[in-house]
Amino acid sequence: MEWSGRRVLVTGAGGFIGSHLAEALARRGARVRALVRYTSTGGAGWLESRSGVPPGSIEIFAGDVRDRSRMEAAVAGCDVIFHLAALISIPWSYEAPQSYLDTNVGGTLNLLEACRRADGVRFVQTSTSEVYGTPQQVPITEAHPLQAQSPYAATKAGADQLVLSYGASFGVRATVLRPFNTYGPRQSTRGVLPTILAQLLNGRPVVRLGSLWPRRDLTYVDDTVAGFVAAAEREEAVGRTVHLGTGRDVSIQELAETAMRVLGLHAELESVAERTRPEASEVRRLVSSPELARTLLGWRPAVSLEDGIARTAEWMRSRLGDFRPDEYAV
Repeated sequence: MEWSGRRVLVTGAGGFIGSHLAEALARRGARVRALVRYTSTGGAGWLESRSGVPPGSIEIFAGDVRDRSRMEAAVAGCDVIFHLAALISIPWSYEAPQSYLDTNVGGTLNLLEACRRADGVRFVQTSTSEVYGTPQQVPITEAHPLQAQSPYAATKAGADQLVLSYGASFGVRATVLRPFNTYGPRQSTRGVLPTILAQLLNGRPVVRLGSLWPRRDLTYVDDTVAGFVAAAEREEAVGRTVHLGTGRDVSIQELAETAMRVLGLHAELESVAERTRPEASEVRRLVSSPELARTLLGWRPAVSLEDGIARTAEWMRSRLGDFRPDEYAV
């Protein structure tokens, strides 16, 4: 696909992955409409500076995915929709499940309805590996059954199925992308790696985390963004669900120990009860099979975990005042 001059909508564009994706598309020559949630201050999240992109290449479009008429306006005239807007904090989903249903499922429905009335729009849905729960076998392939273990995961699984159903029912040209634990610059301390790094870089002698034994497959954000771009470019990805993961997993304890080695720092690790999930909701292991992404999209992650940790730490060093090392951000 030639991106130059194409009109692209990125929802959730002010957030962690969305801002990286919006900028990457702008650098490729796309005309990006960046949907950010309206606030009274008029902020655009991580797209405030929009540095390193051609002037005028990113249009900030304020709105809320729960507003159907506003989503009609957002989709109008666009060739490709990258849908990343969602409520994503697993802990908060236990407290406010209705909000997750309204945003993650209802918001996706509003965008799909707008795409249904458009002609030939390409739709890329952002999923999550959390939809698998603790897997029945590893590595996890796209054929693994869905078994959500949190309200967040349930709403994402529902949204994914809605997307695929609109392809079958109404011909919406959609792909479901399922990233496995993306990390990197701009991620908040809602994520485990920024939580580890914020405590280490602030010189804490004890790094306080939740459960240390769950295992995760971590992908650097630049690699995840490359997967999004590839998915939109490949017609053979229409109607498919595709994983974006490295095929390598580490425990939370191993991740913290790796970060210490990369930074040349040392701290004790402490598992604290207030940061653990309900026992039956904890997902023990998530590790992807990246084979379909390789064959269908020609995608392979290029950044090693060690290099990605170093890049993320370098970005965080000058911004430590923006992070809360003592608690997860929700």
